[in-house]
Amino acid sequence: MMMSSTVYYSGLPLDRVGGRRGDAAWVAEALGGVGSRVIPLWRDHCLVRDGKPVVPGADSAGAVVAAAGESVLLGVDGGNAVFAADLSGLTRDEALALAGADAAVDVRTLVGSLPADECGLLAYARGIVHWNRNQRFCGACGSPAESREGGHLRVCTGCGKLLFPRIEPAVIMLVELPGEPARCLLGRHRNSAPDRFSTLAGFVEIGESLEDAVRREVAEEVGVTVGEVVYEGSQSWPFPAGLMLGFRAVAVSDEIAPDGVELVEGRWFTAAELRARMADPAAGGPYRVDSIDRHLIEKWLSENE
Repeated sequence: MMMSSTVYYSGLPLDRVGGRRGDAAWVAEALGGVGSRVIPLWRDHCLVRDGKPVVPGADSAGAVVAAAGESVLLGVDGGNAVFAADLSGLTRDEALALAGADAAVDVRTLVGSLPADECGLLAYARGIVHWNRNQRFCGACGSPAESREGGHLRVCTGCGKLLFPRIEPAVIMLVELPGEPARCLLGRHRNSAPDRFSTLAGFVEIGESLEDAVRREVAEEVGVTVGEVVYEGSQSWPFPAGLMLGFRAVAVSDEIAPDGVELVEGRWFTAAELRARMADPAAGGPYRVDSIDRHLIEKWLSENE
């Protein structure tokens, strides 16, 4: 599917060099190579100076790598290797000083101030570093797990179990109602600001297809039965390990019964009503600028001028 605008955290123009990760000697040489880039992170936050991600120079990159203990190979960009180094073992002040940064911020706060591919690289670094930090031990026998494949595999030192990065698929859907005028369904989540509506979403469960997950989530959250489900596109969402799968779904009826747990309210909006809300700063937008639901909503609005 052709998206109407940039899909953040996806389409990263980086060679992930999957065929070379297993060569430990090559990875070690690349880590110390001239031109290699090291991205320092601290407890899932990017380290920045004056609002821009810091890039340790050759004189300080070695100290950052040493403090991290384990560095993850992200790939090769323009012939130069790119690594992520996790400084979470340090205090915040220690990490800032070592990296030459003045703040630690969430990647998502940088959207709009950086090119989309840079945001994607930082999100990728955040996601793979988060997994490595939280997969120190084997879930089967409890033994320590060692890093392999440049940080894309961990191996249990006890039972030998291979541990790969976990991806958590989630469906996100724009539900529409046939007829005139065209209407789409948005919900207000329990923790959302008053009168703030957005698309419905939920994680895929074991034993169900993506289409099954769409139908189940819509039925559970707002009591609406969905018929046709059409795939629209996907987006990496490494916060910490999501993969968002976007769908358009057609409702069978307009009756809404929010579950009162995740969603406290559901409402059908015409295109005119939704545009009016989007134009009103007090109402709050129906999507994050960096989320795929932006594309689901904008596409629907473009079809209903």
